[in-house]
Amino acid sequence: MITRRKLIKTATATGLLAGASGLAMPAIAQGRAVRIGYVSPQTGPLAGFAEADSFTIDMFNRVMAEQGIAVEVIVKDSQSNPNRAASVAQELIIDDEIDLMLVASTPETTNPVATVCEGEEIPVISTKAPWQPFFIGQQGNPGNPSSWQPFEFAYHYFWGLEDVIGVFTNMWNQLDTNKQVGGLFPNDADGNAWGDPNVGVAPGFAAAGYDTVDPGRYQNLTDDFSAQINAFKAANAEIVTGVVIPPDFTTFRNQAIQQGFSPKAITVAKAILFPQSVETLGEAGHNLSSEVWWSASHPFTSSLTGESCADLAAGFTDATGRPWTQPIGFVHSLFEMAADVIKRADDPTDPENVVETIRATDLDTMVGKIAWNGEGVPPFAAQNVCKTPLVGGQWRRQEDGSFELVVVDNTTAPNIPTGGVMEALS
Repeated sequence: MITRRKLIKTATATGLLAGASGLAMPAIAQGRAVRIGYVSPQTGPLAGFAEADSFTIDMFNRVMAEQGIAVEVIVKDSQSNPNRAASVAQELIIDDEIDLMLVASTPETTNPVATVCEGEEIPVISTKAPWQPFFIGQQGNPGNPSSWQPFEFAYHYFWGLEDVIGVFTNMWNQLDTNKQVGGLFPNDADGNAWGDPNVGVAPGFAAAGYDTVDPGRYQNLTDDFSAQINAFKAANAEIVTGVVIPPDFTTFRNQAIQQGFSPKAITVAKAILFPQSVETLGEAGHNLSSEVWWSASHPFTSSLTGESCADLAAGFTDATGRPWTQPIGFVHSLFEMAADVIKRADDPTDPENVVETIRATDLDTMVGKIAWNGEGVPPFAAQNVCKTPLVGGQWRRQEDGSFELVVVDNTTAPNIPTGGVMEALS
């Protein structure tokens, strides 16, 4: 397959584009920096996921310089828009001639970037999106498992829907409820994956004894959740779950209170990962629950700096004056991965060699071990997916109005300590 990238590089090497005399020397022979492209949603409704980007990239550049490794990180903002994510990925590959792509933060960012990289044969390491929306969502026919194919250049690590099902139901099992669950699933890659009646969360909830009412998809940035609230009331749902962007969850929570809907538990992904999102709700944020991918109390250590999770969280707060958030650990790990691959690769500017190096990864990171060895992953995704641990937590409002994220269930990852038990919403 002749990609646009290969065509341009071949033309340049033969002097067709650049008018060069003789063949271009490999970049590594010229001693140039290894070029790393990084795409994340630095603006728009998903911007909270990128809060630690500058902090992390500054650390990465400093450590690489100290180790005498020349790198250049070129950052692009997806603006929380999938089309923009694909466009800037193309720019990084064609215009900036990157050697390795890093991408993070929800399928709206990871998928379009990984798809472009796969087509252009550029290695990409991705995280911060459940693996099913990442892997299945990029297949030509997501509804036909027999047609699914592994990727050659795209590698992903994170947890999956099976993990969030286990974590959520383990938390709910600590409460006395009628096991009726209302689902908030938007019309986006995450929402369609979570809400799929066959391979989404509802069948897993059912296996644990929970029935799910799904009012159907809604558009992101909607301003009226009356239909969903009425459906949940009609079903007498004592639990609400879903995968919601932060502004939509604020709208839903406020309208639910106004309309007299008071479930015993609200456990949602994405929307309440960040303390700022919960603080906006005031008292209504107390005891909201969510999945916890990373925290200051996780028992892991950085392969790049030697810091513990507590050290990284404290360092972020010291440097920025802001509380730590879950994505900090994962964006740190993404640059751990870049450093590890560059150091191990025979030629970090050769795509095929970099892919071979990524496949052979076996690294203990800030978020746990990363190795594409197929452990815990279905055979169809084993080549491209590595799973990381997941636990459950609740936001507890403090006397000063701030919130603390407390791990309340670690059944799925006992090595991660808990700090309390699940409590019903008041």
